[in-house]
Amino acid sequence: MPEPGDSASEPRREGSRRSARKVDLGKVLDEVLVSAPAASGPKTLTNSLGMTFVLVPAGKFMMGSPADEPGRRANEGPAHEVVIGNAFYLGIHPVTQSAYLAVIGKNPSRFHAAEGGGPDYPVESVSWTDAIAFCQRLSDRPEERAARRRYRLPTEAEWEYASRAGGSTPFAFGNSFDSRQGNFDSAYPYGSAEPAAKIGRTSPVTNYPASAWGLHDMHGNVWEWCSDWYGEAYYATFPLRDPPGPIDGKFRVLRGGSWKNQGIACRAAYRNALAPHQRDSATGFRVVLVT
Repeated sequence: MPEPGDSASEPRREGSRRSARKVDLGKVLDEVLVSAPAASGPKTLTNSLGMTFVLVPAGKFMMGSPADEPGRRANEGPAHEVVIGNAFYLGIHPVTQSAYLAVIGKNPSRFHAAEGGGPDYPVESVSWTDAIAFCQRLSDRPEERAARRRYRLPTEAEWEYASRAGGSTPFAFGNSFDSRQGNFDSAYPYGSAEPAAKIGRTSPVTNYPASAWGLHDMHGNVWEWCSDWYGEAYYATFPLRDPPGPIDGKFRVLRGGSWKNQGIACRAAYRNALAPHQRDSATGFRVVLVT
């Protein structure tokens, strides 16, 4: 089980009268679900605060890591196919300090402007409870209510699906992860990448390349809260279509790694968790826009 606190830094179904018949769900999905954004590029939407969201297509993917993935932990398996039944808009980067300040009225971040950060850096030192409050307050803003837009945290499955951006490798960028691709403890890269000096703090949210799906910082910078309770062995029992997470628990899921983690903890499959009230300077969040 992941440790609470700052241990995030460890390389840590309408009835029908029709005749019943069997349906090859996989074949149907292959025919009707979109597996990648259109060739013209990702579809985006910008809200009243200037927050930009990209449309993540419906589809299916292998969640978790294969047994032979370097750094794999037991809670990443068994790897299994999961269906994301509906497209959803996801923030192109973690919520920034400026957005959080505009909605909540304060900036709790350690790395604020006077400490080497700034408005375009991710908000951090926020708990899961804080993230939920941000979603509610943003949803309640008059402009957002008028546009019928609501906000929530992504599920753990949605997060990993988006992080993989249509691929199956440990990172959206492939089998390696280095200092040109994200903010992490780059003295300990992943795969064949060469070591480099670490930054030792957060970085601006668009400082590194976006994935093929237009998402920045899915690997590194700050850990990102998901809506789910954490379940150590949940993968062995959960529904294979839009899994919502366990019904209860002690910890909430965190994904993506951070500026203080080694590359191994920034993999798409890596699972971490903290108690919902806990905060630290390596933890932030990004949100889903519901229309």
